[in-house]
Order: sequence, then structure tokens, then C-alpha cells
Amino acid sequence: EVQLVESGGGLVQPGGSLRLSCEVSGRTFADYGIGWFRQAPGKEREGVACITSNDSQGYADFAKGRFTISEDGAKNRVYLQMNNLKPEDTAVYYCAAREGWWRTIVADDYNYWGQGTQVTVSS
Repeated sequence: EVQLVESGGGLVQPGGSLRLSCEVSGRTFADYGIGWFRQAPGKEREGVACITSNDSQGYADFAKGRFTISEDGAKNRVYLQMNNLKPEDTAVYYCAAREGWWRTIVADDYNYWGQGTQVTVSS
């Protein structure tokens, strides 16, 4: 069973930065994708970024130039570096995993989900 645990959320001022971490365990498939998603109150869950087992990355338009997804060498932790944060980035951020090497930030394409970590951008 794949398990994902997010960490690194918190309160940050507009213009600040946060790095979210997703620890992945129990993955047995070689071709995979890890995605970051977010859900703000009253809104649908939306894709933020993804990375695949062949190191291909994808980003939502709002994330391009501000957010960076990366994976560590042991490939059991995926990070989301978020810079120049805005109040509209406030949401619960989730990481998710799927089998398959192609890029997607569509939530329905992912089978395994973490519990989420709260990010609040406010002065």
C-alpha cells in the first residue's frame, strides 16, 4: 500500500516562501508520477505540479515561475518549493501518487493521496 505524508505547511507573509515535503513509502511500481494538488475552502481541488519517474515535470499556469517540484536522490521524497506566495495560494496542499510515467495534474488520474498540509498566506 502506497502511503504519502506531507509536511512543511504553515503561515507565511505575502511574498514569502515555503517548501513542502512529501514522503512516499510502499511504492512497488517502477513507472510513477507524484503530483501536488491544493484545495481552498469552497473550491475544487486543483493540480499544482507533477514529476514523473523519468524526471518530466508539469505545472499549472499559476505555478509556473513561482513553484518548483523536485525529487530527492533516493526517490522517496518529493518537494514543492513555493516562492513569492500570494494570499490566493492559501489552501490545503496534498501530494498524490499514481502508476505510469506520463505527466498529469488531473486529480482523478491519481490513486493514492496524503492527508494534506495547510498553507496560509496572510499578513
